Amino acid sequence: MPRPNVPFGQQLGPWRDGIGREERLWLAFASAVVALLASFATVGSTIPLFNIYRAQDGLNSADISLAVVAYSVGTLGTLLVMGRLSNYAGRRSLSIASLAFLIAGTLTLLNVHHIGILIAGRLLMGLGAGLASSSLTSYIVDSAPAKPDWLASVASSQTVMLGLAVGAVASGALVQFGPWPRDLVYIVDISFLLLAAVMIAVSPETVTRTAGGWRSLRPSVRLPVRVRNLLPVAAAVFLATWATGAFYQAFLPALVQDQLRTSSPLVLGLVFAAYMGSSALAAPIGGRFTAAGAQRIGMVAFLAGWIGLITAIATGTLPLFFAATVLAGAGQGIAISAATQALLHGGTSADRAPILAVVYLISYSGAIVPSFIAAQLSGAFPLPQIALGYSGLALLATLFTAVSAHNPRTTEVRESRVGEAGRSIRGEQPMTIGTTEPRPGPANE
Repeated sequence: MPRPNVPFGQQLGPWRDGIGREERLWLAFASAVVALLASFATVGSTIPLFNIYRAQDGLNSADISLAVVAYSVGTLGTLLVMGRLSNYAGRRSLSIASLAFLIAGTLTLLNVHHIGILIAGRLLMGLGAGLASSSLTSYIVDSAPAKPDWLASVASSQTVMLGLAVGAVASGALVQFGPWPRDLVYIVDISFLLLAAVMIAVSPETVTRTAGGWRSLRPSVRLPVRVRNLLPVAAAVFLATWATGAFYQAFLPALVQDQLRTSSPLVLGLVFAAYMGSSALAAPIGGRFTAAGAQRIGMVAFLAGWIGLITAIATGTLPLFFAATVLAGAGQGIAISAATQALLHGGTSADRAPILAVVYLISYSGAIVPSFIAAQLSGAFPLPQIALGYSGLALLATLFTAVSAHNPRTTEVRESRVGEAGRSIRGEQPMTIGTTEPRPGPANE
């Protein structure tokens, strides 16, 4: 019989008796990283298949945009309602539940023949991604080794970006060169998700289950008074950049095929990966500047990238589109990291979850609302004009940031530096909502 209130990792039997606590935590850390990577690789792997659905099932850009909305709604809803649940119910159980949602979504997408199936599959993936973003990243922070001290923050943040990029590129290659282009990607996804679930199942728990789980389901959306003056600029940054991330998911397949004249799923995956990857790699650059300076620099680069994108679409130049994608993604990474760090600067661990809840609410609104509007307009306006509308949003956000950005209130200028890349977030990547500061020992509650 399982012993109550004893972490599962201590009940696994004699084979683990000789394994020390550090080795068991290493197992949990490795399992959580693999699971988070597999989760977001699954999310990213759908993008190169959108053109197949357009060609074979009669779906259009409006349909794809609605599927992006469904994913974003699922992720945001799960984060706001269940973001803190793993603090009470345990990391392992919630992590396995997130993988189950993703497997269900992937199984649903094995049979896409109309828009309803695609929306249902992406909604399930959104539920899984939201739950993974809170439970698995918390699991990584709990179990990460103390040395090197940067490992927890880097692994918990950049694994999401890496997963999205790897999933898009691997899917593009399998769709273009492998057999069963509609199915093989999802079969591979399911295999890795099942492997990750097994690894989590045999890993130790890092929190002690406690009462209060039902109360944790009540969303907490508030902002400390000390950072409310920073919110308007941060909101402009989040809205414009997350809208662009949703634009890439919804309209990139049609842009690459119709405007840039290539039907290669691999090229589509590489362009999407370039946007995600450059965002993650550029985020640390913001640490060289003040929060306000980094937000201005990031948004100017973001706008320059959009100018390049519009030019590339007008001229049908794929290399320019790729280069502009890298620039826009890099600018996004710098600006989002700086805006998030400015809001979190000087706060306590008790402030973090409600602040991030506000961040995610604004960010996913930036993904959901423009995507829904663009879906309604895509039947009346050609894709280049839809892209021009998104670039106008980037222009307004950049101008507002340039005029209004300022640093957090602090007694020391050096404390307003932006900080580590591991503290950044991006469009498909909510990181630490509902977590607490990790403390030594197997339980962090």
